[in-house]
Amino acid sequence: MAYKINDTCISCGACPPECPVDCISEGPDKYVIDPDVCIDCGACAPVCPVDAIEA
Repeated sequence: MAYKINDTCISCGACPPECPVDCISEGPDKYVIDPDVCIDCGACAPVCPVDAIEA
């Protein structure tokens, strides 16, 4: 199951560099994870300063 970014995202930009498959992109009001590309590695979650990334 792909990770998701919830509405507490502050668009800080910390998560995209951590993604090994480049599935995180900037959306209109928060970052989003492409569920078709996400490999469920969890590398993005620990770097989020507001815990907006969940499995």
